[in-house]
Amino acid sequence: MFKLFVFFVFLSSLLYAGDKVEIYAGNMESEGNLVRAYDNVTMVYKDYFLSANNALYNRQTGDLELFGNVRAAQGKDYKFLGKYAKLNIINKDKAFKPFFMLEKTSGVWLSGEDGFAKDKDIDINSGMMSGCNPNNPLWKIEFTSSRYDTDSKWMNLYNARVYIYDIPVVYTPYFGYSLDTTRRTGLLTPAIGISDKEGFFYEQPLYIAEQNWWDLELKPQVRTNRGYGGYSTFRFVDSAISKGEVTTGYFKEKDSYFIDENLANSSHYGLNFKYANSDFMNQWLSADLQGQSGVYLNTNHMNDVDYINLSTNDTTQNATATQVLSRANVFYNTDDYYMGAYFKYYQDLTKQSNENTLQKLPTLHYHSYLDTLLQNHLLYSFDIQSTNIQRDINKKVVQTNMNIPVSLQTSLFDEYLNLSYTNYLYAQHSNFRGNEITPIAGVDYNNGYFANNYNILSASTQLTRAYENLTHVVGFGLTYTTGGSEAENGYYMDNKDFCSKPENENSSQCEFYNIVKIDEATAVDFSQYLFDTSGKQIVYHRVAQAISNESKQSQVGELENELDYQITSTIDYYNNMFFNYDANSFSKVFNQVSYTGGGFNLAFAHLYKNTYLLASENYSPYTSYITSSARYTYNEHYSYHMRYDYDLETSLKKSTEVGFLYKKRCWDFGLRYVENNRPILTKNSAESVLDRYVYINIVLRPLMTSGGGASDFATRLPDTLKGS
Repeated sequence: MFKLFVFFVFLSSLLYAGDKVEIYAGNMESEGNLVRAYDNVTMVYKDYFLSANNALYNRQTGDLELFGNVRAAQGKDYKFLGKYAKLNIINKDKAFKPFFMLEKTSGVWLSGEDGFAKDKDIDINSGMMSGCNPNNPLWKIEFTSSRYDTDSKWMNLYNARVYIYDIPVVYTPYFGYSLDTTRRTGLLTPAIGISDKEGFFYEQPLYIAEQNWWDLELKPQVRTNRGYGGYSTFRFVDSAISKGEVTTGYFKEKDSYFIDENLANSSHYGLNFKYANSDFMNQWLSADLQGQSGVYLNTNHMNDVDYINLSTNDTTQNATATQVLSRANVFYNTDDYYMGAYFKYYQDLTKQSNENTLQKLPTLHYHSYLDTLLQNHLLYSFDIQSTNIQRDINKKVVQTNMNIPVSLQTSLFDEYLNLSYTNYLYAQHSNFRGNEITPIAGVDYNNGYFANNYNILSASTQLTRAYENLTHVVGFGLTYTTGGSEAENGYYMDNKDFCSKPENENSSQCEFYNIVKIDEATAVDFSQYLFDTSGKQIVYHRVAQAISNESKQSQVGELENELDYQITSTIDYYNNMFFNYDANSFSKVFNQVSYTGGGFNLAFAHLYKNTYLLASENYSPYTSYITSSARYTYNEHYSYHMRYDYDLETSLKKSTEVGFLYKKRCWDFGLRYVENNRPILTKNSAESVLDRYVYINIVLRPLMTSGGGASDFATRLPDTLKGS
């Protein structure tokens, strides 16, 4: 006879330390200490929800056995499957045979011949794991034994073999991995590469995170033909309003590589320190100031540019400018005024010594914010900066700049016309010290000052007109600038005639002369916008022209034209150009066309610039540079990309890249061919090297994340070419 037990609880023999088993079944029999359940058995034990075809419970031993189509769910994160399971209520252990577990949050599954669970640990024998479809996984890791901690969500695999489809690619006696995003100590994915000159490359990062307020990443590396070294980054959060990081590194060249490549240094080292605090005065001084204070530090030092090049195996990820800036900023800001101190230290990586490089240590700044009188018609402010321009050799100077603008503004004709008049009072003082190693004939660095005042009168209007499908906004501005009185002495008077000429701007004599002459001139500015009915900008257009009234100067300044035109919903064109009437040519032209649509993302840009300064052995007045990129997303799985940058002036290819990426739910496979021109410092001069690479990017989800770095397996083609 069919008998349904909707709710059956063993209150006596099944009750241990508050635990109980609830059994739901189609039929149930009891004989002595044995209880048998049949027909779609369902049980609830602690946070387990179990189901099976049949079940057997022994009151005396506390063993609960499940047979046929066993399914178990623990909480909301785990699912277990098998043909047989055994739970001991007294000892609180569990056994499954065969074993299958799914961790729902990460999507990782494990299967094995059998599994045993006690307390928080699950042990699995002779099995495999993957994040792919269990029926035919694209990748899998087979192991002889495994242990999983359900509390920390940390999994250890022993004698692990990584397979892509059925092809073995990696073996390791131990592999540990976290199935959540908790910060913890462990090895990160290595980077591997091969180069004809540098040899076999191997980098094995180690991540240390023993406390929640700091972590440390160590990245030792070896390049068998070149040398060895390592980089480290220490990150910390010392309060709720401050954080910082310290990065340092060292690499030692082998003697053979150092000699063959004619490098300037046999070892490369550097240090970077970053720190930010958004309320240091109240925190450090235990004050209760209402204003805002802040500290920002970003200090860098390295002996040459190869310290940057060696920090990663993918040099396209490095920013290798010829000059490295270290800076420290401190400020205090209120509604009425601002005070700051700025320290800037420049390191020219093209030089073996920076003893003659100008440094700003420090700049002291005070600014009184705009205030008003006469019902907001009169506006005034005050700004003063004093900079200690320092270097190890030759002349140094302390330059102080003061600027006081006073404005009178109003509007006429129901705000259709806005008028303003501003008088600027400007002054600069220079106090020199030190001596020139090689004195310049006829040049004296006498202390002195420069002061002037000038006036700006402006009128502007802006009109808006709405049409059926468009909104048109037009703006027009007219500015008249006239110089006032002017006074100078000392250095400014001695070098006025020579340094006022543009061709002498870069001479040593004029390196401290930064006075901009105020011409009597009129500037015209016209702008217009077109917006569609949704408010999206279709056209932005601006034209600006300055006309000088100085008889000794060119009366017409450069004409600027700027246009941003959204031609269609997918095509955008941007142009910015300056036309020089004296040279009858363009001093700057920048064009960019981009296309986005149909899976394509294309961009092409060209920059041309002419400074009209005299060319020299180390300087060219011309810039002509092409950048282009293209990406095509075929579908959710396949995407292709390319990039090409070329310097037309030097006939030098800066970089090129072509590749594709194949993405699935559980893995990514990418292939990139890259050419990158990177700078190096040799004993003779600063040069560059054109590297050629093939990068293979394999991401096994969720064990890795895409984006390069530690998840890349990089192979470099046997070709390294020197460029100019």
